[in-house]
Amino acid sequence: MRNILAVCTKELYTYFVSPIAYFVCFIFIAISGSLFSAILITFSSQGGTGAAVMGTLFGNMAIILLFFTPVLTMKLFAEERKSGTIELLLTSPITDGQVVLGKFLASLSLMVIMLGLTLLFPFLTQRFGYLDIGLLLTGYLGVILISSAFLALGLLMSSMCKNQLVAALTSFGILITLWIIGELSARGGSIGKFLSYLSLSAHYGEFASGVISLKDVVYYLSFTCVCLFATFKSIESSKWR
Repeated sequence: MRNILAVCTKELYTYFVSPIAYFVCFIFIAISGSLFSAILITFSSQGGTGAAVMGTLFGNMAIILLFFTPVLTMKLFAEERKSGTIELLLTSPITDGQVVLGKFLASLSLMVIMLGLTLLFPFLTQRFGYLDIGLLLTGYLGVILISSAFLALGLLMSSMCKNQLVAALTSFGILITLWIIGELSARGGSIGKFLSYLSLSAHYGEFASGVISLKDVVYYLSFTCVCLFATFKSIESSKWR
């Protein structure tokens, strides 16, 4: 555990000594704030509730994160491959699994910090009446779960690329495909059900509505674990190239 935290701390330090963390946080809160303002104004004129405002915000926040998570993960392994420091890292007295988990936790920690900046939004909805804390906690749980899936996939792509831009674009392309693939499930049949289950968006809607479904939690955790395991195998195989 100490080695994992050491890698995590080192990556977090790398994030914040460069402009990337501040830039991403600023753009994220600017876009989220603009979206929240638009939703708030719309529901204010329609007599909506605070729960409806936050539910709509949570429903759209995952789409925003589709664009930001590849930026957070693109450099984690790709930069080390390009600079040649990956060999030094892999020959250090820590396991490949600890390296993967440490880098993943660093990106997830930064994501949680970004989400923490949005905690002001629920307080601004108090004018619409009491805001259900359960809905708030469920919404943030859903955002964190889907973010972990996004980050794990981005980490996998970074481990397979030497160029950061290629890693980011590849991650974004796969995420978009997995996001919209659920639309093809409307054709029905076994293939349609399979595509619906694969879709990242199909498992997210209930969280934004304040409902926790075990199958959705299991899906995101399984997706994250599979991507992290594939990243581990990708790093392990690089030793033999």
